[in-house]
Amino acid sequence: LFFSPPSQYKFRDLTIEELKNVSKTYPNFTLSMNTYTFKDGSQKDLLNFSGTVPVKYGNSYNIPICLWILDSHPFAPPICFLKPTANMGIAVGKHVDAQGRIYLPYLQNWSHPKSTLIGLIKEMIAKFEEELPLYSLSSSDAARQSELLSYIAKITEGETDMKSRSKTGGRNEGCFNKITVVGAGDLGIACVLAVAAKDVADKVVLLDLSEGAAKGGTMDLEIFAAPNVEISKDFSASADSKVVVLTVNSLGNAQTYLDVIQSNVDLFKGIIPVVSHYSQNAVLLVASHPVEVMTFVSWKLSSFPKSRVIGVGANLDSERFQYMLTNLLKAEVLAKDAWVVGEQGEDKVPSWTSCNVVANQTEVMAARNSREKVANRAMEVLKGKGQRSWSVGLSVADLADSIVKDKRKVHSVSTLAKGCCNINSEVFLSLPCVLGTSGVIETVRLEEDPLVQEKLQSSAGSIHDLQQQLKL
Repeated sequence: LFFSPPSQYKFRDLTIEELKNVSKTYPNFTLSMNTYTFKDGSQKDLLNFSGTVPVKYGNSYNIPICLWILDSHPFAPPICFLKPTANMGIAVGKHVDAQGRIYLPYLQNWSHPKSTLIGLIKEMIAKFEEELPLYSLSSSDAARQSELLSYIAKITEGETDMKSRSKTGGRNEGCFNKITVVGAGDLGIACVLAVAAKDVADKVVLLDLSEGAAKGGTMDLEIFAAPNVEISKDFSASADSKVVVLTVNSLGNAQTYLDVIQSNVDLFKGIIPVVSHYSQNAVLLVASHPVEVMTFVSWKLSSFPKSRVIGVGANLDSERFQYMLTNLLKAEVLAKDAWVVGEQGEDKVPSWTSCNVVANQTEVMAARNSREKVANRAMEVLKGKGQRSWSVGLSVADLADSIVKDKRKVHSVSTLAKGCCNINSEVFLSLPCVLGTSGVIETVRLEEDPLVQEKLQSSAGSIHDLQQQLKL
């Protein structure tokens, strides 16, 4: 029944022993060697262990699953998928995504020898008994389901034609949702802790670029061993990250504002090309100052498409703005369409993405006047709220969550504003954007407001003039 795994499997005896233990408990499982296609397009021949697990959810069900055993097993968790038949639909939930990929705390906390395949399957059964992952399709839905199954097969089984395979392997196959934070200052550490607390990633890498052990402020993270957090000074540790967060700021002796920014640009020249090389499909999320300029610099230095280079922008201000409208000023109807846009600092401006249809022009003016009064009150309160490292860290985690988990949620982030509001220069400003795994999926159109457009154009002009003076 069990053949010897190929030489790429470093711990063959341990792997075979585990698979045999599963077969004793679940004799229907079968073992084969197939090609797995990773999300970055790389492929690898891996052991595929497939079978059904018994689940009681009112009635008894046999749920088909497949476990892809990585060549670093048992020190890395398997990749787990549902394997629905043509008459089964996937019930997307806490532990299963639309492609049937299974996510469990057991996988995230995997640690040999405590973690085993038997233990994993037991937790899988327990979670499925809380929330059944599959449901029966009607005959009319079965045809559409076959298209989904075909798509899933391409992900989980790869191409069968040997000539079409890209045998590049890939680093960190056991870690699919990795986020790297560059910079171990207060903001960098705040981002790491917020991302870890929000359970956004399977692994968080903190790149400490400071000189000397004590300067980076990472000692306490090492002492208390935050789970799934790796601290490194080696850029290669960031390889295959889904999101790379930039928090570094130059602490040089620059005299003028332009000199300070140029120091940051020079710092980024040694960072962006390297992290872009190691994570060619990542979204760059810039939190360094000034965020609009440094996002532009990151875009130029990385050569990434504009959709995958964004700044934290006014996300924090927008979330606070909406919260104040809803909870303090009791203007729930307004809050869902309210955004802070433009550039960070004093030049940010409240804006709206839709307006209720009213009968005539008089009512339009009355509605806008009422809305502006409420917005002005909220903006006055915002002025008294500083942006501490921990609050920006929470904002970064919020954005990373929407990106990594493909939530398609709207955020006000720094994005290339050329073409919006008659802006013709390459500048980054905060605008409401739909975020997903590819970064900015689309920019949400703002309601036409001459004052907002004037403010955005003014910001674009001053930022563009500043960028023209930088040496890239």
